[in-house]
Amino acid sequence: MIIYEFKIKAKDKQYRAIDDAIRTSQFIQNKCLHFWMNNKGVDKYDLNKYCRVLAAGFSFANELNSMARQSAAERAWSAISRFYDNCKKKVKGKKGFPKFKKNCRSVEYKSSGWKLSSTRKRLTITDKKGIGTLKLKGTYNLNYYDLKQIKRVRFLRRADGYYAQFAIDVKIKIETEATKQVTGIDLGLKYFIADSHGNVEPSPQFYRKAERQLSRANRKKSKKFSQEKKKAKKPQSNNYYKAKNRYARKHLRVSRQRKEYCKRLAYCVIHSNDVIVYEDLNVKGMVKNRHLAKSISDAGWTTFRNWLEYFGFKYGKITIAVPPHNTSQNCSNCGKKVKKSLSTRTHVCPDCKYAEDRDINASINILKRGLSTVGHTGTYAWGDLPSWAIGEAARSWGSPP
Repeated sequence: MIIYEFKIKAKDKQYRAIDDAIRTSQFIQNKCLHFWMNNKGVDKYDLNKYCRVLAAGFSFANELNSMARQSAAERAWSAISRFYDNCKKKVKGKKGFPKFKKNCRSVEYKSSGWKLSSTRKRLTITDKKGIGTLKLKGTYNLNYYDLKQIKRVRFLRRADGYYAQFAIDVKIKIETEATKQVTGIDLGLKYFIADSHGNVEPSPQFYRKAERQLSRANRKKSKKFSQEKKKAKKPQSNNYYKAKNRYARKHLRVSRQRKEYCKRLAYCVIHSNDVIVYEDLNVKGMVKNRHLAKSISDAGWTTFRNWLEYFGFKYGKITIAVPPHNTSQNCSNCGKKVKKSLSTRTHVCPDCKYAEDRDINASINILKRGLSTVGHTGTYAWGDLPSWAIGEAARSWGSPP
């Protein structure tokens, strides 16, 4: 399954219609969640049937395509099933009880409710929301694929405009020549990655570099906010919403920079090695450290790992996630544990006199640990496949995408 994204060019009336469709999808999703809370034993199919009840009771819900209503119900069930899975696995801490959505940004159509033009450059929505025909701006060519391969069409609202995403069911595996190289990767803050060959990649720190501009834009936005209008429950001025949009676009730019950097770096690592071993970091727990939370979030470790696993699956490379415990403390030469603080950037072993950069020493330990468990790479160290791999497995078993 691949995703092609196009920017939408339309009239203001059509943009408002898309917003109406997004709000309706959010309404159905919240109603399905409320129905699950009030009725014991509700399953996925009950929520799909409940969509008919909502369409009969609310005219604006009936205007939305029936497949789009089912898609909203599936989103609610996705949150419910994730909560059930966390309870069964006895995940520590909060189990992720489903919450009502307040600011949805997308609506999803399945196999009906939309049509593509003969040139595949225009998209027409055929439900009663009044979206009409939209022009698609992008470099991807949809003519390579049959219409039956397009399983989903999703409208997404971002700070810089509206986008249409097409989920296309194709095989993504590509055969490549073996490089006969293996590497271990240590993720850090000083260096984004340090591998077992001694190569390092400095951390780009996109957020840190843009922090001054973001703060300035945030102050301008705050100055235009009126507390009196908020108390009176009146909308803010147009200048406030313009400043808010400028602030959001700056954040969006930083996010795109980070994503593109992680994508390119993961692509290079995959094409340079046959076996890649990396740490299975608990980023969600690490960001609770108030001294390092901003730097960890700015690094984008989870984004890099997701792209690494995706490219590894696509190009047939082995990716292994190993527990990170003591990879920085143990000596990669003799195996002795050498305790050191986070500020100590050089590893010096008092037993074997081995000296190396702290991150490179950790990457060598990560590689050794990964090669010792290479027979279990299919379990991704913890027994959990990434979401895209689960989807590929489900399609191979004959279930719908």
